[in-house]
Amino acid sequence: MPNLKVLDMAGKEVGNIALSDGVFGITPNAAVLHTAVRAHLMNQRQGTHSTLTRTEVSGGGRKPWRQKGTGRARQGSTRSPQWTHGGVALGPKPRDYRVTLNKKVKRLALKSALSSKVADGEMIVINAIKNDEYKTKVMAQMLQAVGADRKTLVVLAECDEKVAASLRNIEGVKVALPGTINTYDILGCDKFVATEAAARKIEEVYA
Repeated sequence: MPNLKVLDMAGKEVGNIALSDGVFGITPNAAVLHTAVRAHLMNQRQGTHSTLTRTEVSGGGRKPWRQKGTGRARQGSTRSPQWTHGGVALGPKPRDYRVTLNKKVKRLALKSALSSKVADGEMIVINAIKNDEYKTKVMAQMLQAVGADRKTLVVLAECDEKVAASLRNIEGVKVALPGTINTYDILGCDKFVATEAAARKIEEVYA
């Protein structure tokens, strides 16, 4: 069972937390992680790319010159792909890139990502994150104190607009709730910061 230090906003140790083996202590499955990240990236694609084929560009209705006797190569239209302003041959057309993963694969990928963060010493637990005002400086000082001043994912137990807005102002910091975290964001951050209550909620949701 993984045991982590619990820090306060000043970076001082105030206790310990024993995390669930079933969520934070499994052996990461690299193949499932790869599948989940690939699916996430593919699902971000809009698929709106489009080019015009020779049937869609304007012009080219008449044969530019007669078939024989000119000494030039035969041409049937000025809108063939080899002509300037001609259509595009085999160009991209709008399509759906969406990939669907089943719930078991998603859950295993998320647990693998969380476990890898714990195993690599990149998870930080804070007893509570509070901010009475919209003050980015307070949040920046907190992240620096706990050693998470680079690319960071902060998970709150519940939505606190003052805390969330102050954290979002910091470059490289993302804010999430236990029910909205995803494998891609967890693997993409240098430090995974969670409040003690958020860590317990993650265990409840994904155990």
